[in-house]
Amino acid sequence: MEYRDYYRILGVERAATAEQVKTAYRRLARKFHPDVSKEKNAEERFKEVQEAYEVLKDPEKRAAYDQLGSDWKTGQQFRPPPDWGSGFEFGGGGARAGRARYGAGPDEEAHAEQGFSDFFSSLFGGGSPFGGATRRGGRDHHARIDIALEQAFHGTTSTLELKRPELRGDGTLEVRTHTVRVTIPAGVTDGQLIRLAGQGEPGAAGGRAGDLYLEAHLLPHRLYQADGRDVTLTLPVAPWEAALGASIAVPTLGGPVEMHIPSGAQSGQKLRLRGRGLPGKPAGDQYVQLKVVLPPATSAEAKAVYEEMRARLDFNPRADLTG
Repeated sequence: MEYRDYYRILGVERAATAEQVKTAYRRLARKFHPDVSKEKNAEERFKEVQEAYEVLKDPEKRAAYDQLGSDWKTGQQFRPPPDWGSGFEFGGGGARAGRARYGAGPDEEAHAEQGFSDFFSSLFGGGSPFGGATRRGGRDHHARIDIALEQAFHGTTSTLELKRPELRGDGTLEVRTHTVRVTIPAGVTDGQLIRLAGQGEPGAAGGRAGDLYLEAHLLPHRLYQADGRDVTLTLPVAPWEAALGASIAVPTLGGPVEMHIPSGAQSGQKLRLRGRGLPGKPAGDQYVQLKVVLPPATSAEAKAVYEEMRARLDFNPRADLTG
């Protein structure tokens, strides 16, 4: 997808105040509103302006957008960073998932009915962390945190540094950091919410504080791929281990486990270690996907063995292709 420079679309500097952003939006909305504008591509430009304003008027979305940096240019190919949204605390009434309406006039803060761009959706649309629930008392806050798979397996207690965007008195944006201590339970899965009661927005006039919800994001692991509580490991095996069968020590998150490879095993075949995934009720399983690895023919002895196999074994791996 293509990157969108929301500051350039509204014609404001990155340091613009909230009032300057609002003024620029109203000027451009009047200029390009489809009901009154005679400009070329007015409807398309109006949607661009609305999308830019949807982000830059919101302190949380704007602060998150600013984390992408200023080196991006409009039209460049873009993909959200793997750690997008991690450690960023936010609240609010929820992103509108890129939807708005044309009912308002050009001088009002209209909300476009048409969907916003793929760029917007990838950052703030469905599945995005940016949008929280409003409740009586203080708002609930949300943040996404990165967790290593070993931490998810064993559980841990950790001190996290979270970023929270706030508007200064002059209308400019400031990102402040604060720390929270959290107990990550054993068996937490990707996307699971961890609730810290009373650690969201303070309640007004003595009302109860909102809660802080931490969304777990399991980091990629060099050995395992997680799917819910199940994990998958790719296990290299020698040709004779696959052909003749073998007993092999297989790594798991809880430590090595002896596993039997049946004779005649094939590359790509999956074996299951029941209950060896992430803990829970029930615990997940570990799937072991076999990968037959050939020894290199880099020595005279190895080449001689392969030559003997070719001469002595009646084997055609492509027999099924010829019918």
